[in-house]
Amino acid sequence: MTAIDKVHHSHLAWTAALAKIRAEMVTRNVHPSRTIVLMPYAQLMNEGRKAWRQCYGEASFTPRFETTQNWATTIGASELDAHDIRRDIAVDLLTAGSLLTRAGLTDYRELLAQRLVEAAWSLAGSAAAVSAENRAAWGASLKEELSAGLDAPTLALEVALGRIALAWATTSNYVTDSLFAQRPDLLVALDGFQADPLSHALSLAAGERGLSFAFNTSAQSQKSAAPSGIVKLYKSIDTNDEAGAAASCVLNHVKQGRGPVALVAVDRLLTRRIRAMLGERGVQVRDETGWKLSTTRAAASLMGLLRACRWDASTDDVLDWLKNAPGFDVQALAEAESAWRKQRVREWYGALQALPDAALRAQELVAQVNGIRQTLLHKRCLQEWLNGIRAALQKCGQWQRLVADPAGRAVVRALRLDDRGDGGDAEFVGFSILMSLNEFSNWVTQVLEDANFSLTHPLQEQVVILPMSQLLGRHFASVVMPGCDEGSLPLVVEPGGPWTARQRQLLRLHSRADLANSTRNVWSHALQFPHVDLLWRSSEAGERVMPSPLIQSLIQRPHPQFLQSAAQDSRVMRTLSPVPEHMPRPSAAKLPVRRLSSTAYEDLRRCPYRFFALRQLKLQEYDELDTGPSKRDFGTWLHCLLQRFHDDLKVTPLADFAARELAIDAAADFATVKLNFSQSEFLPFSASWPRVRMGYLRWLAKHEGTGAAFQGGELWREMLLGGQDFGGLTLVGKIDRIDELPDKTLLVLDYKTESATVTAQRIKPSTEDTQLAFYAALLPDDTLAGAYVNVGEKDGTKTYSHPDIVGMRDQLIEGILHDMSRIRAGARLPALGEGKACDFCAARGLCRKDFWSAE
Repeated sequence: MTAIDKVHHSHLAWTAALAKIRAEMVTRNVHPSRTIVLMPYAQLMNEGRKAWRQCYGEASFTPRFETTQNWATTIGASELDAHDIRRDIAVDLLTAGSLLTRAGLTDYRELLAQRLVEAAWSLAGSAAAVSAENRAAWGASLKEELSAGLDAPTLALEVALGRIALAWATTSNYVTDSLFAQRPDLLVALDGFQADPLSHALSLAAGERGLSFAFNTSAQSQKSAAPSGIVKLYKSIDTNDEAGAAASCVLNHVKQGRGPVALVAVDRLLTRRIRAMLGERGVQVRDETGWKLSTTRAAASLMGLLRACRWDASTDDVLDWLKNAPGFDVQALAEAESAWRKQRVREWYGALQALPDAALRAQELVAQVNGIRQTLLHKRCLQEWLNGIRAALQKCGQWQRLVADPAGRAVVRALRLDDRGDGGDAEFVGFSILMSLNEFSNWVTQVLEDANFSLTHPLQEQVVILPMSQLLGRHFASVVMPGCDEGSLPLVVEPGGPWTARQRQLLRLHSRADLANSTRNVWSHALQFPHVDLLWRSSEAGERVMPSPLIQSLIQRPHPQFLQSAAQDSRVMRTLSPVPEHMPRPSAAKLPVRRLSSTAYEDLRRCPYRFFALRQLKLQEYDELDTGPSKRDFGTWLHCLLQRFHDDLKVTPLADFAARELAIDAAADFATVKLNFSQSEFLPFSASWPRVRMGYLRWLAKHEGTGAAFQGGELWREMLLGGQDFGGLTLVGKIDRIDELPDKTLLVLDYKTESATVTAQRIKPSTEDTQLAFYAALLPDDTLAGAYVNVGEKDGTKTYSHPDIVGMRDQLIEGILHDMSRIRAGARLPALGEGKACDFCAARGLCRKDFWSAE
């Protein structure tokens, strides 16, 4: 044990503070039971009792160590009216909205309610430090001064916001008002790094029976005091590296017996990651900071219901809710989802129409969902919203999960969703404003964002997670402080509330200078612990990050006897034996191919492994629903409208060019509706449609001039190939279009919306394109013609005729029979794809091409 470990500096600070209190008690002849010591924060109450017993024996009487809130609760807090500030966002948001309405700012209620709450809360500490009988007069004296110099029209809302906040804060009662009537024999206000206005006010109100002084440490008395322990600095590469290094520092201190370890929560997200790492190693952690309730799974489940019940909910929103609600038929949901994704039903209002008539279970599911949604679409008061949400949660099975989960119970408490059997929550009785679902969802979001959640503390913790300011008066053998970068640990913290520097002075709020001074004191105090590890990252999201100014100051004025500015990483490097990953070469003889399409065979030609994964194993990725129309969607739309146009033209021939324009536009509108494309989302393609339309109609007139006649479009064909010797292989596919030439020869046409250069490459003799030949193989005719029809925007529509479609077809059939025979014989199917075949491959995560070792 080193010299710095022998006497902890917090013990010296407690000894000095308690000696001063005891001396006052002796001088004034005050019994400890009649002495109140007000602490800066709640965790110090128990620390104070333990320190007193250590200094003066277990048998001695102990003064009452309290915080103002705990003292008020003990003696019976003052009664609050419906519109008093409660420091509870659930109620105060409603009060703020009511005050804005009464002030004639109803149109700005949603915009200003949250800001009004923040402004009022920033004033609540100063207002509560004034006795109830003097509070209104104090507020009236500040009313005019507060808005002096802010008479510009552009500042009207800011001035109104400030005046309403001041009026609200100064006309409110507070739970601590009852403390001004208390008369202890001795009242001691023990200041932390910042003086508490209420504690000081109570001390002054006590007169000669009051006493106020700071909980001094060497760091507070010397702002630039040198560290008194061993301080190690760790510079990490990025967030992941910093989290790992911090967890390693904590584990090292635990292993060395330097516990409990204080893990300072400077960066909350980083701290949660470190806690997860410590949890994996079985470390007992006491978390005094917790995390936002909105980040829990329970809160996400509730918000999923609210998003799914919006009138304009997307199919993805509803699916996300349904998959997290156990009260729905899983098989019906899978059946419905398959249909929705196949037809790309993006908006929920089209969900029922997209289901086939035979899908009765899926239709019942949609009816069940719409029944729940219908109950939550109309405006109502808050209590009716809470009753409706609770009923909806119970119907879909989410309620049981909420109440069985600690975080879920916290969500229920925060939102007052529990059924108290009294017809509603008394806190909301005075609020009758009708809220839309969007307004109610915003209220829920803000409540969950403001509420904290923490798991039950262990009986004997090894690590304590806490804010840096709450290191005061605590005994820790070691401190680990990650997140010491310029963004997470600035020297000056921005003051809360919308107040200017002059207004803050009038309202007795802490100035920027006060906050900077407090930050320096907290930092200096943190460096007094026996072992301190400071960590920061040098980059984040690819951007360079500087260390905090406090770290920079420490490096510029090093103290070699204490400071290790380049501490060695305590993580132990593990030696892993390399396990090479080779190209997969599966054999799929036991997965016979019964039906083969042109795209499936193209997969085999591009990459045998992709054919194995997607066609034989039938592994398919789900297409995203909530995405904008792509070039592929434009092709689908074009195929649909051309089929409609030519079918109508076959029934009702039109020779006039203008009439054909109207007819093809009508077909385009039909295709847009059928494919569920909204006009706004399809605007980029709609803008180019006039040129595409004109180019196609001109091509059609020229094409018909050759004597070609439309026979049919989007024709499904099947062709049995090879008989039973080849397992009954059937070629299947949908032919875009078949025309008949004057000599009765069938012309197979395939529409393309790609670049004309790409289409031209398809018909060259050296090409390996097989799509048109595959469509020809679906027809029994020995005399065929084939062509690609490129429907372009810039160059119009052009025909690219295949020089020998029948010969290509025969070669293709021979190749298909050969390939299928090899697969049935057990031939390997290696991942041989290259270039674009791999760039856009759904099976790439299975073949793991990026991780192969050299063969």
